[in-house]
Amino acid sequence: MWMDAPTALYHEYIQRMMAWLLFVDPDTVPKRQAMQLGLGAGSLTKFCHKEMRMKTTAIELNPQVLAACRGWFKLPTDNTRMQVVLNDAALEIQDPKWWGTVDALQVDLYDAEAAAPVLDSFPFYTNCRRLLNAEGCMTVNLFGRASSFARSVEKISAAFGADAVWAFKPTREGNTVVLTQRTPTRPKRDVLLQRAEIIQALWGLPASKWVRVFKPLLA
Repeated sequence: MWMDAPTALYHEYIQRMMAWLLFVDPDTVPKRQAMQLGLGAGSLTKFCHKEMRMKTTAIELNPQVLAACRGWFKLPTDNTRMQVVLNDAALEIQDPKWWGTVDALQVDLYDAEAAAPVLDSFPFYTNCRRLLNAEGCMTVNLFGRASSFARSVEKISAAFGADAVWAFKPTREGNTVVLTQRTPTRPKRDVLLQRAEIIQALWGLPASKWVRVFKPLLA
C-alpha cells in the first residue's frame, strides 16, 4: 500500500483481478456489486468501495486479518455499501441470499505459507458460479509452488464451461489471474480496447496492457 494513496492497487496481479471491467459498460459500475473471497490487505475491497463506489462484501475467515486491515491498511468500518463477513468462504457462499447477486467475484484464498489455493475444487467453483448474475465474472489468483495451473483451470472449466474462461500470462512474480464469465461472450478486440481506454481514464488501471496479455482459453 502507498501511504499517500491507500486505495490504489499496487501489485500487477491485484490490478488484473479487476479485468472483469472489460466485460461491462463502465457507466454501470457504481450500480454493481463486488465480492472478495479472502480479504488480504483489503486492497480490492477498498478500491471497489472507495474508488468505484460499488456495493462491496468481503468474506474473511481470520479476525486477525480484519483487525490488521482496519488498524494498518485503512479499511473502513462496515457501512451501508461495504461489509466484511467473518466466516469460512466455502460455507458462506452456499447461503442462497448471495446467489445471483454478484457482478464481480474476486477469489484470492491462501494460507500463511501461500503454497496453493485453500479452496480449489469443482464443488467450490460451482458454488462460485451460483453467486454470479447473468453478466457476472469471477477472477481468481492462481499462485504457489504446490499449485497446478492446468488442474485449477480444468476444475474452473468444468464448473463454468471452457468457453467462459480467459487467462492472463503470468506476472514476473508468478501470479496467473484467470477470469471466467457466468454467461460466455467474446467481445471483439476493438471493443475491449475502447473499454480499456475508458478504464484507464476513470480508474488509472493499465487495462490496455491487459488486452495484450489476456485471451480466451479456447482461442
